[in-house]
Amino acid sequence: MKVLVLGASGFIGLPAAQALVRAGHIVYGLTRSKEKAQQLAEEEIIPVVGQTSDPSTWLPLVASLDIIIDAVGGTADIRELSKSLLNTIASAAQASRPAHAPKLTYIYTSGTWVHGDDRTTVKTDTSPITAPAQLVAWRPEQEQRVVMNTVLNGIVIRPALLYGRSGSLLAPLFKNAAEGSVRWFGTPEDRYALIHTDDLAELFRLAAEKAQLVGGKIFDAANDITESADDLLKKFVQVSGAQGPHEFVQPSNLYETALTTTSLLRPYLARNLLGWQPRKAGLVDNLEVYYNAWKASTN
Repeated sequence: MKVLVLGASGFIGLPAAQALVRAGHIVYGLTRSKEKAQQLAEEEIIPVVGQTSDPSTWLPLVASLDIIIDAVGGTADIRELSKSLLNTIASAAQASRPAHAPKLTYIYTSGTWVHGDDRTTVKTDTSPITAPAQLVAWRPEQEQRVVMNTVLNGIVIRPALLYGRSGSLLAPLFKNAAEGSVRWFGTPEDRYALIHTDDLAELFRLAAEKAQLVGGKIFDAANDITESADDLLKKFVQVSGAQGPHEFVQPSNLYETALTTTSLLRPYLARNLLGWQPRKAGLVDNLEVYYNAWKASTN
């Protein structure tokens, strides 16, 4: 397959691109900087230097691609950019691809925060979205634009809160611990739906390889169990040597509030349709390894 990853140097895009390269596919990676392009080339990812908001450098690839993965990070204009990317790619595919060609597959990265904060009801991939976290309240509509698109073979992957490697959204928690104070948003009763970045990358690979069979599907990407925020912070005190006790603080904005989202997830579609199964150890159980990995990534 020929695959283009938008956001290929990011925390989601890079592992996904690496997984596809290891599986033998031809992978192009969009990045904004020449320095990142060099890093992609070292990973056998064909670098394309440009902006997602200016498709002139990468849109000509659409005619010959099999898959586009939208792993663009959370920029300030992500809502409008997501809509614009979908429309631009669909128009380019309609104009440049032969009438007999299979539909170009477009894999959109959403997130499990769309399930909202619900501490009593177990949610699955196919649970109706009724009360998403306010920060991402626009995403369910965008998900439907993707899977209902008549030109593209749309697929949505919703990662849970990511961990591993350089830490992703949890990096500030790691930084606080390294500086001697374990402080995080929320309450001891919060529970996190989580997924390791490597397991998420494997899901992108499987979805890409079986895209013609699972078009129109939305997959939640989460471990089999949620983990306690209180357990996590207690363990951070132990592994970091920070001065205890740990402390929960009140969120001050929509992003910090979203980080406290408790969703009791039991995803099943990717396991049943794609044979996907997370393999990495949980965040709390293997926290010392993940903490050391984060420290190494900051040097």
